[in-house]
Amino acid sequence: MVAPTQVPPIRFAEARGARLAYQDFGEGPATVVSIPPTAQNIEMAWERPEIRRMLERFASFSRFIVFDKRGTGCSDRRSRVNPIDERVEDVRAVMDAAGVDRAHFFVQSEGGPMALMFAATYPDRVLSLTLNGSYAGLLAPDTAEDELEAIRHRQAVFVDQWGTPDSHVVDRFAPSLAGDPEFRTWHQRYERNAASTESLRELLDLATTMDVREVLPGLDVPTLVLHRTGDRAIPVERGRELAAAIPRARYVELPGEDHFCYAGDLDTWMDEFERFVTGEVRPRDPTSAPTSVRIVTLGRFAVEIDDDEVPIAAWGSRRARQLCKRLVAARGWPVTRDELIDLLWPDESDMARLSARLSVQLSTVRRVLRGGVIADRDSVRLDLEEVSTDIEDLFRASDDAAIVAAYSGEFLPEDVYEDWTAGPRDEARSRFVAAARRLGERLLDDGDHHRVAVLARHMIDADRYDEAAHRMLIDALKRSGQSGQALRAHRAYTEAMEEIGMTVDSFAP
Repeated sequence: MVAPTQVPPIRFAEARGARLAYQDFGEGPATVVSIPPTAQNIEMAWERPEIRRMLERFASFSRFIVFDKRGTGCSDRRSRVNPIDERVEDVRAVMDAAGVDRAHFFVQSEGGPMALMFAATYPDRVLSLTLNGSYAGLLAPDTAEDELEAIRHRQAVFVDQWGTPDSHVVDRFAPSLAGDPEFRTWHQRYERNAASTESLRELLDLATTMDVREVLPGLDVPTLVLHRTGDRAIPVERGRELAAAIPRARYVELPGEDHFCYAGDLDTWMDEFERFVTGEVRPRDPTSAPTSVRIVTLGRFAVEIDDDEVPIAAWGSRRARQLCKRLVAARGWPVTRDELIDLLWPDESDMARLSARLSVQLSTVRRVLRGGVIADRDSVRLDLEEVSTDIEDLFRASDDAAIVAAYSGEFLPEDVYEDWTAGPRDEARSRFVAAARRLGERLLDDGDHHRVAVLARHMIDADRYDEAAHRMLIDALKRSGQSGQALRAHRAYTEAMEEIGMTVDSFAP
């Protein structure tokens, strides 16, 4: 960490597909992670005294970590803007690179949905949330198409004017500084160094469609919501809605029209934030990261964290469980977002809103798995380096005994009518049956009739019409002197074969 007497050095966090630029400075007792608004440049920001004053105030009572989102500022500019669930993973990457396990979050504007989703996904890494001029969703669920079209038109104009003398960013986001021609000229250069028009277009589209209202009632994080009553960018109603939906959130309205928090009255809201994170934060015991996350799919579905099964209530909905199952069935291969949306909402067609709802469900899966999901704009897959599954153990087993031991039942028995389960189910069963048959033959030769009988019954459970398994069971029981058991096994064999139109020889003692 460095004191902010000079511009702090730029460091980089390695995220999936991009390097994320961040700064780490300040020596205060609280650790604060800041999620920025739409686009910024953390290095250039220090050029303006208004922004420097804010950053130095943060550093006076906290270790302050701020970063540029992928595709913006000093971060990799070639990266595409990712959906919100993957952007949550970018926050995690920055924290990991900075060596921060848990932190207070200070976020503004479009950073709010990211922070809210992060808190829902990784609650054990969030000490508190402060949202300044932010929101959970900009659009009402019933927003008319003509209104959406008007919003898209305004965004297109905004993008075309970005970084030019025609830009209205200062007028809308920092009206108290609009009369300063030096600031206005500087900000136009800042815009050009914050985001390209292509990235900005994607950022605005995402900012408009992001909607994380669904996660708000389940948040259990101390939360402070700050909002200026005349905010020209994000109406104060969004802040009121946000505070009302988060359990026990503290809401403070402030006078002013500025959206950028460094513009206008700085000390009033900064005083509120400093008191919140240094004197009034509810104490919470630190939690250690799990040593293992395992998904069980053979014979039943369950997720085990350090051998403790996650209760069904932790999932929140059946959709999150189905989403997790589908990713396991893909065995680490990507599944398109369109396919996942069709799986979870087969009777709905509004792809923009469904994409936001998919991000919410992915957040739940990530929370349950403590990560374990890799996503980009188009697809999602399970991270098999972070999460283990019993079906992968089965396919990786190298000898017959290990394969048999790994097979504890058919793949996802609750979902036998789902087409996407058929492939892994049949493959797992076939692998088990072939290994069990070879092992059973060796055990018969060794005279271990009891183990052969147990194994044969397991094979019959996997496939009621497996003739070889029935004959193996009868043979093992006969050799062990259990004639009565052998007779009953022969009757079961006969009944099974009759069901498929086949006859068998009569029982020979």
